[in-house]
Amino acid sequence: MIGAFYEHNLRGRYVEVEYADGRVRPLAAERWLRPIDGDEDVLDRCGGPTLDVGSGAGRLTAALARRGVFALGIDITPLAVELTRRAGGLALLRCVFEPLPGTGLWAEALLTDGNIGIGGDPVALLLRVRQLVRPGGAVFAEVRPPGSGSTADRVRLRHGGRTGDWFPWATVCADDIGLLAVRCGFPTVELWTAAGRWFATCTGPAP
Repeated sequence: MIGAFYEHNLRGRYVEVEYADGRVRPLAAERWLRPIDGDEDVLDRCGGPTLDVGSGAGRLTAALARRGVFALGIDITPLAVELTRRAGGLALLRCVFEPLPGTGLWAEALLTDGNIGIGGDPVALLLRVRQLVRPGGAVFAEVRPPGSGSTADRVRLRHGGRTGDWFPWATVCADDIGLLAVRCGFPTVELWTAAGRWFATCTGPAP
């Protein structure tokens, strides 16, 4: 059901995110259909095989392919996978917690556009990504600005009078990503900014 609402939004239909505390905001997935300021800084750091987790319509996956960097996008939404392939990227309909090709061999993994919140448990997600990247591999995670706080929420999507099931979602701010990453097996963390966006490079131990 989550994927169905997301597909509606990708097709230009209005979809809302409702929080358990009563807040409501537009999903606005269309903003991920085209390049976003700061993307180039992320792409410039990807030099080896890259796994794009929650790749959506595949703007980063396809951009890496155009640069000659092998990249694989994974997403749970069929339309997102189709759009990635149309754009020239390689993508699979897969959840990050399912078996994936190249486990333990990826040089980099991307958790951009808030995807560090997948599953509502950043620790579980980073532990899983730690399994996916090779020794010395890195995760590029987009985080919230310092001082904004990290959150754990329950949300659901709404469209046309219908509502989906509640599911967990999380955010991580720059103040918290360092300790979180170290707990998950990434001993080196570098914070950086691009076009007003905040990122953390979380690097695993060298082989």
